[in-house]
Amino acid sequence: MTTSTFSRRAFLAATAATIGSTAAAQTTNSTEIEGDLSQSLQRNISSFRSLDWQPYFTNLNNGAVLVDTQSRALHFWSEDQSVYKLFPTSVPMTADLTRLGRTEITRKVVGPDWRPTPSMLERNPDWPDYIGPGPDNPLGTHALHLSWTYYRIHGTHDTRKIGRRSSNGCIGLYNEHIAVLYDLTKVGTQVLLI
Repeated sequence: MTTSTFSRRAFLAATAATIGSTAAAQTTNSTEIEGDLSQSLQRNISSFRSLDWQPYFTNLNNGAVLVDTQSRALHFWSEDQSVYKLFPTSVPMTADLTRLGRTEITRKVVGPDWRPTPSMLERNPDWPDYIGPGPDNPLGTHALHLSWTYYRIHGTHDTRKIGRRSSNGCIGLYNEHIAVLYDLTKVGTQVLLI
């Protein structure tokens, strides 16, 4: 009996030591790889860290959307707290294009059309004055208009933009994600950009 107990203990100790050394080797290698990736993908990041709504909102009336422009993530909480969603986003290219603060959804559009703002046309005079709904439209398949003029949360057909500082002021989502958010939100949903 003592021999089998000893053998079992020896086996367990040897297994634990082997697993521990393998885990240490993987940690060392993966840290090195992550270091390389973080440098090459520095401009294409999103933070997928769940957040609680209470530090940002006093209530969830009509639901709530939090856009964190630093981590490039959008959080949604339903009014009854039964739904929480987290999506990667694109954010404005520069600080002067970024608007922060409280707003709300004022209009919802499926198949939005797009007109560049006057300041966009100043910076890019070769841009068209209008693009109708479809695959060339920079607003993607759905748009949520905010109470701030020209600002929207919308989809994009150019998936390379997600996770980057790539917009002219709006918050962009993958088309699949904006479709989900569109269905979850309503006119009056509160929005906070930080």
